[in-house]
Amino acid sequence: MKPNIGIVNALVRITFGVAILSWTTAKMVKQPWRDSYLCIAMLAAMKIAEGVTRFCPLTALLEKYQEQTAEKEVETTVINPT
Repeated sequence: MKPNIGIVNALVRITFGVAILSWTTAKMVKQPWRDSYLCIAMLAAMKIAEGVTRFCPLTALLEKYQEQTAEKEVETTVINPT
């Protein structure tokens, strides 16, 4: 797993992930029956994990898609031999 985000991007993800995670846990203490806070907490934890590992699966997927479309453009160009 090769890092695909920079240091600054990783630090921003960790910072905002911790902030959102702390906010949602405070809200979950007051209203534990709300499932939306649990989903937001999971997304914040995912952002923290992305920052720590410096790997974002969505960025990797987008880069792979862009490489594939670039290859298709090269393959579709026809050179006229005449």
